[in-house]
Amino acid sequence: MVRAIFPGTFDPIHLGHMDIASRAARLFDEVVMAVYDKPLKSLMFSPEERISLVHEAFQDNPKIKVTGYSGLTIDFARQIDAQVIVRGLRVFSDFEFEFRMALANQRLANDIETVALITAEQHTFLSSSTVREIAMLNGDVSSMVPLHVKKALQAKVVDMGGHSPPNSLRD
Repeated sequence: MVRAIFPGTFDPIHLGHMDIASRAARLFDEVVMAVYDKPLKSLMFSPEERISLVHEAFQDNPKIKVTGYSGLTIDFARQIDAQVIVRGLRVFSDFEFEFRMALANQRLANDIETVALITAEQHTFLSSSTVREIAMLNGDVSSMVPLHVKKALQAKVVDMGGHSPPNSLRD
């Protein structure tokens, strides 16, 4: 069995992440969505909330598992016996960052491969920070995230002192 890990903060998970994970599930026996708990950036959702959102996104795909982790990704990959790290590439600037990270991971664990999947064209602009910013400004993120994430974003904006978005005929 080949187990792959798809690590990220997923704050929040969006359709680009889901596309990469679903495609990875066609390539590998199991894909573990590894939600990193304490990145060096500010987050909108807690680790528990992010794990829940990711879990709900893949509840109908038995090949995709969801768990949280901390520490080095490569150490977690070894802990769960993953042979592959899956990464997504959206734009050229992603390549340099992912290339350097893959080389560092190869230095730390040359028995774990990194596989980069190129995002589907319609998702090239997507990033969690873009989704958060649009949501914070009460913009429509329905074409970027699944419905349960859209609702969680709307609730979080209200909790953070933002205004409730106007009702949409599509809701």
